[in-house]
This record gives sequence, structure tokens and C-alpha cells, in this order.
Amino acid sequence: MNIGARVLKTGLAVALAVYLSSLLEFPSPIIAAVASIFTMQPSISRSWQQVIDQLQTNVLGAIVALAAVRLFGHTPIAVGLVCIIVILISIKLRMENTIGLTLVTVVAVMEANQGGWLFAVERFLMVLTGMGAAFAVNILVIPPRPRKLFTVQVQEAYTQLSLLLRMAISNEMREDVHRKEKEKLQGTLRKLDEAYLLFEEERSLFPQRRQARARQLILSKHLIKALHQGVDLLEVVEEHYFAAAGAEAWAKQFDRQIEELTKYHEQILLKIEGKMKPSAEIEPEEEREARLIKQLTDYMREDPDEHKRLVFVASAMLEYAYHLRRLERVSDQVQQRSD
Repeated sequence: MNIGARVLKTGLAVALAVYLSSLLEFPSPIIAAVASIFTMQPSISRSWQQVIDQLQTNVLGAIVALAAVRLFGHTPIAVGLVCIIVILISIKLRMENTIGLTLVTVVAVMEANQGGWLFAVERFLMVLTGMGAAFAVNILVIPPRPRKLFTVQVQEAYTQLSLLLRMAISNEMREDVHRKEKEKLQGTLRKLDEAYLLFEEERSLFPQRRQARARQLILSKHLIKALHQGVDLLEVVEEHYFAAAGAEAWAKQFDRQIEELTKYHEQILLKIEGKMKPSAEIEPEEEREARLIKQLTDYMREDPDEHKRLVFVASAMLEYAYHLRRLERVSDQVQQRSD
């Protein structure tokens, strides 16, 4: 079992929150520890936004809690009603992700108010201590690198996609293995989409860095699009190729075309990583694609209803090729601008 960076940092944040609580002589470290758990996020930008949102909603929650204690007293019904009000306010402010910690603050403040204002303020300071501990750990200990994570997951997704596509026409992979590999690919693509969102949320203070980051975002979007287009091709092959009449006669051509496209995809990724010579010609021959289209067009005229499924497969291959060429052009433009 691998221990991820976020798991490790959450433990460190809790430890730091407990240590600071004892250093500041808080009566209990529990509130600070809970606050540190809620504040830990997968990126510095999201962690900072979480701190800002938490500060706003926690201050608001503390004020509402203190006012409620003065008006209604400290009863279970009053605590429940205040929690409902705070939840509704957080939703109205579009800060749903802060609800958990805000409710902890509300309950802590209302419970502490029996001892006076100083106890209530102390409880609120505990929350701030936990939030500060989590933010400090997130910045100083193994800082999140969304771009690096995104690059790793792109390569992982391509490796899984390439395996499935290369064996799609031959259908030599066992069904249970194919199903597991496809599930792994879908899981990797979901992680990739999440990594892109983290990458997109990152901010830079310098104009030049912002421009470079904007170009990388465009390239990243095309990288994801090419992968999804490859998955679409895989789906079309599974749905239409094996149900098409006379598919066996086209197996060699389709298999060769998919092999060429997966190789092209791999070479584009190597080119982006700087592992290919700049002068290397990696784009597949468009003449071969044109011949395939012409042959399929003639073949379809013989019996359109029976043969159109093969046209669906060829169309998906051409769409995949189109997005790969587009990805290469974008990557070249990004590289030129960077140079």
C-alpha cells in the first residue's frame, strides 16, 4: 500500500495543530485537529481558497452562534436551528465545501459560550490554528505539482489506451483482462480530468508565467481530447466492427491503421517531452487514409445497409487521426512560443 503525499501531509498537519494547541495552552486540541483535516487540499491554490472561504463562513458562523445564544440560550434545539441557518447561508454564498468546519465552529462556540465571550473566542482561535497548520504544511512539505501529476497521468492513460487499441481488432485479449484494463483506463481518465482542474486553478503572479501557463492549459486540453478520442475509437470498434458483415476482410487494414495511429500518438507525447529530434517526421501518410476511404466508399455501394458499420469504424479512426494532428500542431506552437 502506497502512502500518498496528501495522506502524509494530513497526518503532519494534525500533528502540528495538536502541537500548536499545547503550545498555546488550549484546553483541547480536537477542534484544531479537525480544522486542519478539513483545510488540507490537493493544491496550494485550492488550499488558499479554502482558507479564505473558511475564514468568511467561520466568522459568520461564530457571530450567528453568539447571537443565537444571547437570544435563545444554549439548548439542543437552538444549536440545531443555528446549524440549519448556517448551512443555508453557506449554500447561498456558494461555499458548500466549508459547511463541515463551519458547523464545528458553531457547535464549539455555542458550547463554550456558557463560560463567556473569552471561551467562545478561544474556540474560534482553535479553528484558525488548525487551518493555519494545514496551509503551512501544504506549502512547505511536498508542495503539490499539478502539472507534473498531469503529465504522469497522461502517459499512464496513453499506455493503457495503446494496449487496448492495438488488440481491439485482433480481439486476442481475454474478456476479463480487457474489462479490467478498460476500467483502469476509465479511472485514469477521471483522475486526469481532476488533475487538469487542479492545474487550471493554479495562479501565477508574473505576467510571463501566466502566458506560459495559458499555453500549457491549451496543450493539456488537446492532450485530454486526443485520449478521449482514442477511447471513442475503442468503443466504436467494440460496438460496430465485430457486428459488421465481411469485417474479416478489412481486419489487416484496420489493424495496421490503428497501429499507426497509436504509434503517432506515442511519438507526439515523446516530442512534447523533448525526447524526439525536432526534425523528425512522425505524421502518418494521409494517402493511406485517403485510399482506405475510397475503398470503403466503393465497398459500401455494394450493400449500404450491411457495410455501413465499417464506415462508422473508419470514421472514428479518421476523427482520432484528426485530433492527433491537431495536438501535434498545438504542441509545436507551444514549443515555438516557449523558445
